[in-house]
Amino acid sequence: MGQPQQTDRPEADKPPLRVGMVGYAFMGTAHSQGWRTVGRVFDLPRRPVLAALCGRDATAVRAAADRHGWASAETDWRALIARDDIDLVDICTPGDSHAEIALAALAAGKHVLCEKPLANTVAEAEAMARAAEAAYERGQVAMVGFNYRRVPATALARRMVAEGRLGALRHVRVTYLQDWLVDPQFPLTWRLRKEIAGSGSLGDLGAHIVDLAQHLAGEDLAGVSALTETFVRERPLPVGATSGLSAVSAVGTGQVTVDDAALFTGRFASGALASFEATRYATGRKNALRIELNGEHGSLAFDLERLNELYYHDGGEPGARAGFRRILVTEPDHPYLDAWWPPGHGLGYEHTFVHQARDLVHAVAEGSRPEPSFADGLQVQRVLAAVEESAEKNSVYTPVAA
Repeated sequence: MGQPQQTDRPEADKPPLRVGMVGYAFMGTAHSQGWRTVGRVFDLPRRPVLAALCGRDATAVRAAADRHGWASAETDWRALIARDDIDLVDICTPGDSHAEIALAALAAGKHVLCEKPLANTVAEAEAMARAAEAAYERGQVAMVGFNYRRVPATALARRMVAEGRLGALRHVRVTYLQDWLVDPQFPLTWRLRKEIAGSGSLGDLGAHIVDLAQHLAGEDLAGVSALTETFVRERPLPVGATSGLSAVSAVGTGQVTVDDAALFTGRFASGALASFEATRYATGRKNALRIELNGEHGSLAFDLERLNELYYHDGGEPGARAGFRRILVTEPDHPYLDAWWPPGHGLGYEHTFVHQARDLVHAVAEGSRPEPSFADGLQVQRVLAAVEESAEKNSVYTPVAA
């Protein structure tokens, strides 16, 4: 991707971008890493300031604020939004509160970063996209946190597709496989409750791969045919707070109300075909996101577990020496890598959040539309809704709403 205009001003002379974040668990930790690091790596037009962290438990949020470098703590997100020393609100809460917090923050004149999926329903996402568009006319920006766009290798893949290296697209196949729910005694955390999470593997993992597939392809899905399944329908209730994707069981059980796995095919607007699999029951797979794109002139393949590598097949090569070749995506002219280490020194998962913060700071400073926008998040939400509708109707092909 292109490199925004850099600034040579000393850090202290740059106007601050004062960030307030709601939520401090898994994603809050990752976003904190991004905000804390970005100004130390990239030359930014504004200086990110970790102004306030918000969570319901006063003791826990204060401890998290101290651990991650936030200057203050709040226990009410409304109080956070009302503060005059907050320019941008970063939402890292479960999906049931995304719309309410984002709409309030935009109405209060704040920039917004919202974790994926954008919302729990299409109606919520539509309201958020409308509010973001109106806010943009007032000089505010709003972005969705699809961090896998910010892996240098996937950013390079997008560049190569845009340059025409693959020609007309024929196939996209994507899988996102995890196994943290394989044990039927794993507790019924919020991610397994529809009223909080919206959906299960579909929204948690499927949102990522739908966005990544559409982003790399450079076009939207037009329709889908889907299957979903819930393998374990009752689980032990949790006790205490969850940590990352782990929790402790208590006495009693409750109903799982989301999908455990989603499998669907799709058709892009151009006619290219796609297949998707998202599951938290792939025994032995921890965070296995893989995508391959096949076009008339070549193919690209990426594996998140080897995230510094991109595989490319040039269909124009003579058969005697043709094949997939590995591109080690660590060169300074690869996306984002001009500010990091010498060639061959790889990056990791946490760096995607640094890159996310970098791109958002530039969008705020330049008044440009950030990507992915709330409109992009709405498009993903419409695909997820079409998947659920198709699965409910015995996999009938279901158009994605325009």
